[in-house]
Amino acid sequence: MKKYPAIAVVEFRSIADGIYTTDAILKKAPIAMIKGGTVSGGRYLTIFGGTTGSVSESLTEALTIGAGSVLDHAFLPDVHPKVHDAVLGRRTGTEQQTVAILETDTIAANVRAAEVAVKGTEVQLVELRLAEYEMSGKAISVYAGELHEVQAAMTIANDFLRGRQAFTHHRIIARPHEVISQQLDQTTRYNDAKVHELEGEEAS
Repeated sequence: MKKYPAIAVVEFRSIADGIYTTDAILKKAPIAMIKGGTVSGGRYLTIFGGTTGSVSESLTEALTIGAGSVLDHAFLPDVHPKVHDAVLGRRTGTEQQTVAILETDTIAANVRAAEVAVKGTEVQLVELRLAEYEMSGKAISVYAGELHEVQAAMTIANDFLRGRQAFTHHRIIARPHEVISQQLDQTTRYNDAKVHELEGEEAS
């Protein structure tokens, strides 16, 4: 997996505008389109990376051309390795530590919040899910670590997101049940979740 010093996330209300604008920004500066495509809510998501200067230039172009169609965006000029890898789909385990789940109504907001949370604390970024089809445009991030670190991470994330006229919500589980820990270690996606069965006499 190639590492990029800077990445940007741009979320478009219009799929047509998203594809058109992505084409324009790829022509604007030497960047790599890490991933792009339709997401839930009838939106288009593009994530690109490169040098800080190139990503900044292309993001400015995207905000100019996409203007009224850009729902939200994030620019991470010195992206944390944990966020970089999570954006690309890499996961870590919870190790049955305290966990937190942060839910936002846009992808970019969650990516920005994850960046400040992991840069300001020693939490692990377990999973970052970006508006898959069953999520109605929402994004979630899952964190694990010592209780005080997880609490600090959520304080930092919520302080950063405060003032948004949009949905933001989080929950902290200090001592997750082992089934929840196992599930979070695998996925939060229902279709990919393991089937759990009751064991012992009560299962008869």
